Amino acid sequence: MDIVINTFGTYVTKDTNNFVIVHKDGKQMLDASKIRSISLSRGAQISTDAAILAIENGIDVFFVGNGGEPIGRIWSNKYGSVSTIRRNQLDFTLSEQAVEWIKQMIIDKIDNQVAVILSLMPDDDIRKEKIKTAIRKLNDYKLKIASLKASVVSEVSPSLRGWEGAASKIYFSILSLFIKPEVFTGQRSQNPATDIFNCLLNYGYGILYGKIEGALIKAGIDPYVGVMHRDDYNRPVLVFDVIEKYRVWVDYVVLNLCLQNAVDDDCVSVKNDGSVWLEALGKRILIQSLNDYLDEVIKVSGVERSRLSQIKLYAHKLAQDFMKFKV
Repeated sequence: MDIVINTFGTYVTKDTNNFVIVHKDGKQMLDASKIRSISLSRGAQISTDAAILAIENGIDVFFVGNGGEPIGRIWSNKYGSVSTIRRNQLDFTLSEQAVEWIKQMIIDKIDNQVAVILSLMPDDDIRKEKIKTAIRKLNDYKLKIASLKASVVSEVSPSLRGWEGAASKIYFSILSLFIKPEVFTGQRSQNPATDIFNCLLNYGYGILYGKIEGALIKAGIDPYVGVMHRDDYNRPVLVFDVIEKYRVWVDYVVLNLCLQNAVDDDCVSVKNDGSVWLEALGKRILIQSLNDYLDEVIKVSGVERSRLSQIKLYAHKLAQDFMKFKV
């Protein structure tokens, strides 16, 4: 179970081995052994005893911003990394193997985008032809990325960023053919969003950032040592690299919410500057839908696990790869 607290004045405390959530309508007691994570927005509080109970039970505690992005977390000092992993991780980022790794991440992302587009294949010929053209272009970008050769990522990162961005622009232009224009204007907007679709995407990506960062930390990997994302001071840049492999899960959930008209104007607020932000109802709908999706069991490389567990398995595999890496 994931606890999400985004109501001002709500706080979490402890009673023996239970969390007690106190809010304006009363209180709720939850068994710590059944909790996977606790997410707190601004205006919510957690007691020291409750925080220690979370640490003792290996429960992730996030502090999130208005857009759903994690701005801090509590974790156990038991998650301390084996020094070999971190030393080798640094060496890896400056190697030819890192070039191949980030290339594959972006190729996987484009493959996922193609899969989403194919799931939308319509009956009318006009949109069908646009989809076919888009897929051809996306496959062209994959070939360009696969053909790149370099000794270190910095030599090819401008090309990778450019082609990745161009591919994403094509992808979102196709999605806009299926989503109402009042919900999605057809272009990505971040920090802040300018429509409901982007608002949902940004918040969903924020949730996913937190889960990936937690998986990397628990695997003993330093999330602040990135491969392609290396220029942002004091940011968990490796998370920005790894998330490319999994963004499609948020895309799929948000796309279906929009196609089903599950999120409307009552779920968001529009500020004076035109920015769009999720309100409590919208957050509940998105968080529940995304958590349900992440809990579904899928098969990856012959292993059946929930999508969330697949992220954790990938983080542990990456840690083992770093352990074995030799210059």
